[in-house]
Amino acid sequence: MAEEKSRIQYSQEEGEERFDVLTKTGEKTGISKPRSEVHRDGDYHRAVHVWIFAESTQELLLQRRASCKDSWPDLCDISSAGHISAGDSSLITARRELEEELGVNLPKDAFELIFVFLQECVTNDGKFINNEYNDVFLVTTIDPIPLEAFKLQESEVSAIKYIAYDEYKRLLAKEDSDYVPYDVHGQYGQLFDIIEKRYKENTVARSLALQKQLSRYAPVSLNVELTGLADSDKEALVFIVKAATVMDEIFYLQSWYSNPALRDWLKEHADMSELNKLKWSYYQINKSPWSTLDDDEAFLTTADSAIRLLSKATRTVREWKGLEYRAAFPILKPAGANFYPADMDKREFNIWNDSLPKDQQQEATSFFTVIRRHSEFILDSGLSNDKVDSSKDLYIVPYSQEYKSLLAKAADFLHKAGDITNSTSLKKLLHSKADAFLSNDYYDSDISWMELDSKLDVTIGPYETYEDKLFGYKATFEAYIGIRDDEATAQLKLFGDNLQLLEQNLPMDNAYKSKSVNAAPIRVIQLLYNAGDVKGPQTLAFNLPNDERIVNDRGTSMVMLKNVSEAKFNQILLPIAAASIAEEQQELVDFESFFTHTICHECCHGIGPHTITLPNGQQSTVRLELQEFHSALEEAKADIVGLWALRFLISQDMLSESLLKSMYVSFLAGCFRSVRFGLEEAHGKGQALQFNWLYEKGAFVLHSEDKFSVDFSKIEGAVEGLSREILTIQAQGDKEAAGSLLQKYGVMTEPLKVALEKLESIQVPVDVAPTFPIADKILQR
Repeated sequence: MAEEKSRIQYSQEEGEERFDVLTKTGEKTGISKPRSEVHRDGDYHRAVHVWIFAESTQELLLQRRASCKDSWPDLCDISSAGHISAGDSSLITARRELEEELGVNLPKDAFELIFVFLQECVTNDGKFINNEYNDVFLVTTIDPIPLEAFKLQESEVSAIKYIAYDEYKRLLAKEDSDYVPYDVHGQYGQLFDIIEKRYKENTVARSLALQKQLSRYAPVSLNVELTGLADSDKEALVFIVKAATVMDEIFYLQSWYSNPALRDWLKEHADMSELNKLKWSYYQINKSPWSTLDDDEAFLTTADSAIRLLSKATRTVREWKGLEYRAAFPILKPAGANFYPADMDKREFNIWNDSLPKDQQQEATSFFTVIRRHSEFILDSGLSNDKVDSSKDLYIVPYSQEYKSLLAKAADFLHKAGDITNSTSLKKLLHSKADAFLSNDYYDSDISWMELDSKLDVTIGPYETYEDKLFGYKATFEAYIGIRDDEATAQLKLFGDNLQLLEQNLPMDNAYKSKSVNAAPIRVIQLLYNAGDVKGPQTLAFNLPNDERIVNDRGTSMVMLKNVSEAKFNQILLPIAAASIAEEQQELVDFESFFTHTICHECCHGIGPHTITLPNGQQSTVRLELQEFHSALEEAKADIVGLWALRFLISQDMLSESLLKSMYVSFLAGCFRSVRFGLEEAHGKGQALQFNWLYEKGAFVLHSEDKFSVDFSKIEGAVEGLSREILTIQAQGDKEAAGSLLQKYGVMTEPLKVALEKLESIQVPVDVAPTFPIADKILQR
C-alpha cells in the first residue's frame, strides 16, 4: 500500500497527462508516468473506447482523427476514445471523453461495458509503443444522431460519419488504409459478433430456449390458512404486505442501477409477442437480466431494455425530439452489483479503505452502506469538470440515505401495521424496524425480531449478502411473511436447546470453541408471501441476523418454511431420487430426514467460528477475513456440520436411530438438487464442495447404471473430516486455504455431470416458482 500512496515521479513536466503503469496482466503497479514516457517505454496502461451504435440503421459512428494526433492522424476510428488518467476510473473517463470530443452528454446507464481489449502495437518508426488495455463501451441509440447535433473537439476530431457495422467490418478485414487497423478476426471481432447476435436472432430458437429455462421451475401455489389469526393481525397484514413490496423496489435497484427501468419496460411490453411474454416471465423469477441457474449468464441483452429520451444530451436540432438510447446493463453480471461504483475494483477499495479512520473503515464494510464516487456525483450534477483527488474519490452512503424515499414509504406502512396489531412483540418489531429504516441502525430491530412471539410472523429488512460477490459485505432487502405452525415449532425445540452441547463437541480444536452459544429460537411457518432478494431458487429456511455483534451477544433465530420444503420435496427431491439413487436405497429418501437436516443446517449457522482472533492477536470476523469465499464456505459448513450434528444427537439418544441411514441418503439426493442452482451461487458451490469431498473419500459411490449410493461404513468419517477442515479454516480466518478448498472441490466434476445430465434428460424441475393467492388479493385492493 505504501508504494501506491507514494507514486514514483518520473517527470516534473507541468501539465502533461499522467497514466497509471500496469503490469502485463493489467494490474496497477502503484507507479504513474507522463503520457510521452509511457508510450516511449512501452508501459502497459489503460484507456476507454466508446462506440455509438444506431439500432434502426445498424450503423456505427466513426470519427476522423485530427491531423495533429501523434498516432493514426487523419484516419477513421472509434466514436470516442481516450486514456484513463492516473487515479481516474473507466466509466467516468468514457463519459467525459464522449462529452469533450463529440459534445454528447449521457448518463451512466447509457454505457455498456462489452469487453476489454488488449492492444499491443508499435508505430511512428518505433517511437510510439502502445501497450494498452481498453475498456470497450457500447452506447445504443435508437436512431442515428443528426451530425449537426455533435460539437467536435477540433484538437481531437476533424469529422464524423455513420457507417453500416458490417461494411466497417469488411473495410477493417481488408486493412483499408483510411481506417485505424483492428483485427476483426481477433479480440476486436467481439464488437461485431455482439451486434450481429443481438439483431439477427432467431426468434423461434430464442423462444424455445427461454421456455426450456422456465421449465426448470415448477409452479406452486402457496395458499395458507388464516384461521387462528387475530382480526387485528389480519388488518395489519394488509400494510405488512405493502411494505414487503417496497423491498422488491429496493432490491431491483440494488442488483443494477438500470434494472428498475428494464423491469418496467419488460412488463409494459409483455403482451406484444410470445417472446416478450417469455422474457417477462423469466425475468420475474430472476429479478434481473442474469439467470441464477446458469451461473448468472445473461438471458437478455441491452437490445431488450428500456428506451429513454434525452432532449438536451447534444446540440439542439430543429424538428428533432432528442436522443433516444437503451438503458444498458453489462453482459457479465457485476460482482459488486450496485453496491459499489461499476468500475471500482478490489484494489481501489482496499487502498481507500486502509486510508480511513477505524470507525469509517467499519462503515465502509458495513452491511448497510453503499460506496459511491465524488467524480460521478459531480458529473451527474453538472457542477464542475474539476478532477477529484483519486485517493478521496470514493465515499460512503448509508442505506437510509441511498434509498430514502422508498424506506420512508416502507416505514410508514410498518408503523400503520404496528398501530393496528394487538400482539405486543409484533407491535415492537414493526415499529422498531420502521425506525431502523430511517436511522440505519438495525441492532434493536433485529433483537426485536429474535424475540418475536406472534402467530403472524414477519421478517423484513436488509439481511443476506450473497448479491455482493466482490466482498460479501453488503446486505440486500427482503421480506418473508408467514403464519406460525405452532405444532411443528414445538416439536423442533430440541435443536435450539442443544446448541451449546453441539458447540462443545464440534470436530475442531477446543481453543476455537465458544463458551457461550445461545440457544437459537426456531419458528416454523407456512409462507404467505415473500419479496425482495428471493430471486431464482427459493430458500427453505433462514438463520438470522448476520450481525456478528448480535450473534455473539444473543445468538441467532431460525425460521423454517414448511410449505416450501414440502413443495420442493414432492416436486423435486423425489424425482431426483428415482433418477439418481440406487434402487435399494431409494426408499430411505423421506421428508422427515430432508426437513430435519434443513433445520440442523440453519442451527449450525449459529455455532462454530464467527468473531475470531487472528494469529497476530487481532480481533476480526470470519466474514471480513474470508471475504468473497465466506458465503459459499459458510453454506457448506452449515450443511456438513448439520449432518455431523444429526449423527451426534442420535448418538446421545436425542433423535431416533431410524433417522441415521435415511438422513445420509436424503442428503445425497439433496446434493444434486442444490448443485443445479449453479456454481456461482453460494449454496450450489458449497454443495459441490461437499459432494466432491465425500465422493473422493468413498462415502458416495457411483454405480455402472449411473446411480449413486451411500457407503455407510465411510460416510461418518468423511463428514467429520470435512467439518473439521472447514471449521478450522474459519477459525483461523485463512482466506488462502478457503480459496484453495473451493477451487479444488467446489467445481463441476465428472460424477456430478453424470447425475445432472440424467436429471436434464428427464427434465426434473430444478426449483419451485411460488405464487401467493392471499397476498395477491391484498395487493389488488
